[in-house]
Amino acid sequence: MTAHPDPAPLRLGTRASALALAQSGQAGRALVAGTGRAVELVHVRTTGDVDRRPLTQIGGTGVFVTAVRQALLDGEVDVVVHSCKDLPTTPADGITMACIPAREDPRDALVARNGLTLAQLPAGARVGTGSPRRAAQLLRARPDLDVVSIRGNIDTRINRALGSEPDLDAVVLAASGLHRADRAAEISDLLDVQVMLPAPAQGALAIECRTEDWQAGGWLAEALAAYDHAPTRAAVTAERTLLRALEAGCSAPVAAHATGEGQALQLRALAISPDGAKVIEGSRRVDPGSTSAPARAGASDADCAARLGEALAAELLDQGARDLLDAASAAPDQV
Repeated sequence: MTAHPDPAPLRLGTRASALALAQSGQAGRALVAGTGRAVELVHVRTTGDVDRRPLTQIGGTGVFVTAVRQALLDGEVDVVVHSCKDLPTTPADGITMACIPAREDPRDALVARNGLTLAQLPAGARVGTGSPRRAAQLLRARPDLDVVSIRGNIDTRINRALGSEPDLDAVVLAASGLHRADRAAEISDLLDVQVMLPAPAQGALAIECRTEDWQAGGWLAEALAAYDHAPTRAAVTAERTLLRALEAGCSAPVAAHATGEGQALQLRALAISPDGAKVIEGSRRVDPGSTSAPARAGASDADCAARLGEALAAELLDQGARDLLDAASAAPDQV
C-alpha cells in the first residue's frame, strides 16, 4: 500500500510577541481543523518591534504590519494574522483581507495596584498608556490623573503597575489582548464604552492572504471563508471606513464602536483633543431593511456598513473634526 504524504503545513506569518503568537496560534488551529495539516508560525520582526519610540513619532499606521505583509507577498508564508486595529485602512495591492473572525471583548481595561477601579484611583495617580486615544479619554474622565506614555509588551506594561518595583499606579490595555494572553485575571476595571470608547476594530483579528490564492479557491480559501464572522466584519467595516473617511491613522485620537441588533447596525464615534477638553462625537444607525438606510437597494451588509461609516464621518467633519485632528497631530509630547 502506498503511503500518502502528510499535507503541507499552513505557514502563518506573525509578530513574535507573546500576544501575537497566542492569537495567531488560535487562528491557525481554527483554519486547519479537520484538514490534517500542522500550523507553522513564522516569526516576522516589524518596525514597531524594533523602534521603541512612541508610535506617533515612528508613523503609527502600519508599523506592525508592513514587514508581515511583505513576507506574504514574497511567498514566505501563506497567511498573516493582525490585530485589526493596527491595519492601515487603505487596501494593500495583491493582498485580500479574507477573514475577520468573531470579535473578542472590544473594551479597554484598567490594570491597577490593589485592584482599584478608574473611579477609585487617587488624584495625581500615574496611569500608563501608549495610545493618544486612551490618554485623551482618561483625561476627559479624570483630568486629575497623570497620564504617562509607555511602550512594551503586555508583561512589561503590567509590571509597571503590578511588578516588584512599580513606577505606575495603573496601565490601560485592550481587554481582548489580556484575554488572549491569559492575563484577564489582572483586570481591575473593564472600562465602559461610555467612558472609554474603543479604537476602530479593537478586539478583532484580520487574516490576510494573497489575492491570487483567494481567487484560486481551494482548501485555504474555503477555510478562511468559513472562519469569517459576518456580524464582526460589518461592525469592523463601519468603524474602519469612518477612520479612513476622517483621514486619521490608527494612532490618532479617534474612537469608534459599532454594535449590531438583528440586521441593524449602530455606530458611535468621536474625535478628541489630546487633553480631553474638546470632543466631537456622534452616532448613527442603519438597518439594511429600512428605506432610510444609507445604502442602495440590494446592497450587502458590508456596503451598508461602509456607507454608515462614511455618513457618520461626514457628520463629525461638519462639526469640525478635521481641525481638531490636525491640531492633535501637531501637538507636542503626545502619548
